[in-house]
Amino acid sequence: MIKVSDSAKQKVVQLMTEEGFDATKDYVRVGVKSGGCSGLSYDLDFDNNQNEDDKVFEDNSVRIIVDKKSFLYLVGTTLEYSGGLNGKGFVFNNPNAQRTCGCGESFSL
Repeated sequence: MIKVSDSAKQKVVQLMTEEGFDATKDYVRVGVKSGGCSGLSYDLDFDNNQNEDDKVFEDNSVRIIVDKKSFLYLVGTTLEYSGGLNGKGFVFNNPNAQRTCGCGESFSL
């Protein structure tokens, strides 16, 4: 399960609308890929297609899809959004990460 904070929900809905997606029907695709300064990096995108091997969740009225491989790395993660002058944008609070880089966009187990 992946959780979505209130601030992340507001920003997701805003961005989905701006990009022509419908937050009530379409998905936020969350994944993990090789790369980044800590070995693995987060991938976040919008999608209106669900693949056969995707896991589907809904939290805080946000529909999330994750491929099976990425799901193992993301169980228990909370997607948050930090805006403002010192904000980083979307932040993944991942309890599985042993080490994260300074930018918070990559991690290792």
